[in-house]
Amino acid sequence: MELQSYQTWFDELVQWAKLDDRKEEVLAARKAFFDRTGEIFEDDRQFEARMASFLEWFLFDRPAQDGLSLAQVRYQQALKDGPPERAAAFRAFTETIHGLFEAKKLSAHEVRLKALFSGRDFIVTERRHLAGLHTGDVLEARLIPHGGYYWFSSAFTWHPSEAAKLIVAEARRRVKAGVDGQQALMDDCARRALKVGRYRNIAVEKIYDFKGPALLPA
Repeated sequence: MELQSYQTWFDELVQWAKLDDRKEEVLAARKAFFDRTGEIFEDDRQFEARMASFLEWFLFDRPAQDGLSLAQVRYQQALKDGPPERAAAFRAFTETIHGLFEAKKLSAHEVRLKALFSGRDFIVTERRHLAGLHTGDVLEARLIPHGGYYWFSSAFTWHPSEAAKLIVAEARRRVKAGVDGQQALMDDCARRALKVGRYRNIAVEKIYDFKGPALLPA
């Protein structure tokens, strides 16, 4: 399967969702999303990636109709309309894996990841060169199971290499304490990542100090 095939189905999902007809819904959802993850501005380096994260959350995760996400609604329609291969393509968007991952090994066409909270290992097919990603780095990413492989979606939140051990340690602390806090930690780290880009005079380790006072939104 080619990466283009996954993108084609995603584009069709976006077109089906008719976001232009949901302007008030989108605006309210966008406010809720960025209240959690930190307000983003067009001159932020992460602007495009954060907007992609919002779009994927809006389509894949956010309850939209009878408690179902838009991706789940589209999948159910595809099951009724057929053929089966179309339904299978849309089903992939209901089974995405979103989380914090540590990069364990990088090769020409694959990235090996370990999920910080579940401990699961993933092999992700990736033909793009992920500039700035190194072994041991931590990133927030969404994996899409499609065609027998895992693929990265277009939404990432990159965290500095200097922050990786701090994030891993905080995730381990929460797991050991029995706290199901992955979403809260992702949101917290997303706000800290924005601060790194805006306050270059402050050490990364200081910004990612989870033992300090609670971090206010970026």
